[in-house]
Amino acid sequence: MHTILRKKLITAATGYYRLPLEGRHGRDHWQRVFENGMRLAMRTCADTEVVALFALMHDLGRQNEGIDSEHGARSAEIAKQLRSGHSFLNDAQFQFLYQACAQHNLGYTQANITIQTCWDADRLDLGRIGMMPKPQFLCTDAAKDPEVIQWAIERSLV
Repeated sequence: MHTILRKKLITAATGYYRLPLEGRHGRDHWQRVFENGMRLAMRTCADTEVVALFALMHDLGRQNEGIDSEHGARSAEIAKQLRSGHSFLNDAQFQFLYQACAQHNLGYTQANITIQTCWDADRLDLGRIGMMPKPQFLCTDAAKDPEVIQWAIERSLV
């Protein structure tokens, strides 16, 4: 994605976010999810554009920092709204992004490898809220690698 489009999209996306950007689900979390996703995508061959946009958009619909069971669905709808104003992803890629956002908080582990990589990228950052990622709740072999889990835990606690 072109750098100018990426900057405009980030600005537009953060405009939808109603919680503090410094909070548990804000900017630092998005960055760690991005880094987790890029590391996993090297091994899973996931679509890195979808994974990168998931990192930015998956929590945009949150209304609180605690339990918010509908935030995934709301985030997917925000992604749809953003797509209408910014040209990003082809239709197939957008469907993966939409599903990844809509279902990331439902505990699923079965999906397309790109969607699984998105979900794992988020789940590997659970240390920030005092939970450790458990392999049985991760989707990909790459995320279940003990070295990857340890790397992610150390980063999430900073």
